[in-house]
Amino acid sequence: MTTLIFMGAQGISIIWVLPFAIFLLCIAIAPLINAHFWEKNLWWIALGVFCAPMLLALLFFLGEALLEKTLEKVLEYISFITLLASLYVISGGIFIHGHFRGKPLVNAGFLIFGGLIASFIGTTGASMLLIRPILRANAGRKRNAHVVVFFIFIVSNIGGLLTPLGDPPLFLGYLQGVPFLWTAQNLWREWLFVCSLTILIFYFWDSYIYRNDGPGILHKHDEVEPFQVSGKFNILLLLGIVLAIYFQGYFLTSVRGWPHFGPQELAMLLLTAVSLFLMPVKHPVRLHNGFSWKPILEVVYLFAAIFVTMIPALYILETRGAEIGIQKAWQFFLATGILSSFLDNAPTYLTFLSLGKALNTVNDLGFIFHDGKHVSSALLAAISCGAVFMGANSYIGNGPNFMVRAIAEERGVKMPGFFTYMLYAAVVLGPLFALVTFIFF
Repeated sequence: MTTLIFMGAQGISIIWVLPFAIFLLCIAIAPLINAHFWEKNLWWIALGVFCAPMLLALLFFLGEALLEKTLEKVLEYISFITLLASLYVISGGIFIHGHFRGKPLVNAGFLIFGGLIASFIGTTGASMLLIRPILRANAGRKRNAHVVVFFIFIVSNIGGLLTPLGDPPLFLGYLQGVPFLWTAQNLWREWLFVCSLTILIFYFWDSYIYRNDGPGILHKHDEVEPFQVSGKFNILLLLGIVLAIYFQGYFLTSVRGWPHFGPQELAMLLLTAVSLFLMPVKHPVRLHNGFSWKPILEVVYLFAAIFVTMIPALYILETRGAEIGIQKAWQFFLATGILSSFLDNAPTYLTFLSLGKALNTVNDLGFIFHDGKHVSSALLAAISCGAVFMGANSYIGNGPNFMVRAIAEERGVKMPGFFTYMLYAAVVLGPLFALVTFIFF
């Protein structure tokens, strides 16, 4: 009986997915019931109630396979948080001055620029660089939460499709053997289609709100302050993070025995330390940015619980995913995307890539993966687009989503709740993803 409870008849019991589901419900519902209590007690709820007990069960009671999976996810979590924290700290030392008024055309320009650079400095890097300027530009407007929502759609997710630097799933594909330029050469149409239509929808939506609410409060300094950038050396450090990611992938694929964990994380920590040494927390530039540790700490607590509690769900998907019966490109796009909305999109990408390899489709990629296997070009495109695009479907779909929300809320923006945000995504992105499925897959 005990064995059945712990492992089930054919592997780990579905009961072990419940902590993940319950924690998601807590994220969605608790702030609606008592936001102050949730905010004040988040650290011990996430770490003490969900993370620590689940970690003990995974390490000592659920078998060797789950133990190995858990150790792998712990290292992934450390890498994930190191990346987010380094980009948060370094970008917090960059202040963009200038006359930015939160007009629809200006806001659309921010989204266009963010969507372009997200593939080259990562969705997290682009988000951390641009979220504060766009928040300042729209600070005087009566309604501005929709600006942040669309910012998450474009800059924090959709814009990162073109290179392995853009989003973690694509970086894992790069490590598996996908050429660096394959996504740009093969997925630019999907990227352009979704980015263009999403920004176009935003422009008309924002124009309607702007006409009804008016321009908002005009600050005197907005009219006279020239455009300039303070903390330029942090831009170099930001590029250093990008190079650390690129060269980690390069050395892993070209140097035998190069460690998967360690060099990249050490480089990021060193660059972060340099930024804090040259520009401490109380530096005027960071004070202008409203820099604090609260947003990144919230992400640390939340994703510690998410990474640990989702391990059973990922394991079940990996071991029994073939039973789902997914074979066609559109099925891979939707399945990868839907699960990437709530699970970590990087392992979800790898899971469906493994399922695709097992189908033994015709290899029209022009390359094979490092393990000697292959998928069709259509399947790889579907998996890549699903993992990147649909990370925008919820606050936990991609790392920068929750961080952008936390920064916006700290600046006084009344962001939509968990379910309301998902409704936003369903209304705006749902039809676009349906079109992507019909046109491209």
